[in-house]
Amino acid sequence: MTSISAMLRTLVVPFALLPLAACADDSRLVVHSGDAEHQFTVEVVDTQPERNKGLMFRTELAPDAGMLFDFNESRPVSFWMRNTFIPLDMIFIRTDGTIANIHVNARPQDPTSIPSDGPVEFVLEIPGGRSVELGIAAGDTVEHDRITGE
Repeated sequence: MTSISAMLRTLVVPFALLPLAACADDSRLVVHSGDAEHQFTVEVVDTQPERNKGLMFRTELAPDAGMLFDFNESRPVSFWMRNTFIPLDMIFIRTDGTIANIHVNARPQDPTSIPSDGPVEFVLEIPGGRSVELGIAAGDTVEHDRITGE
């Protein structure tokens, strides 16, 4: 019995850990700006209901945290700040990981549309003013498991 139990543990434990390993990679994002690398821990949202909610109703966001919106295709997108209580920087990212444009310090509760500068596949939201503080600019690149450059 103990050898069967040990064999089952050997087979089951690695498979049980696979989902955890996949999730861990999805939360790491790096922005390459000049010679600097800026790491963020991100939540990824890739369904319409998740994208609709985004960071609404949150009252804080750590300086190295953010939310990565994955639209699963390249297209023009726009955001607004309705029901969002904290200022945000919106970093619009092309399929190849290049930053197309950045909207700095979007105002909480503002219903004004904030568009991408052309087609993008991803949008990274980070605390307001953080992109300026770190020197992140259009043309810089973003590294994440979902951004494959294809």
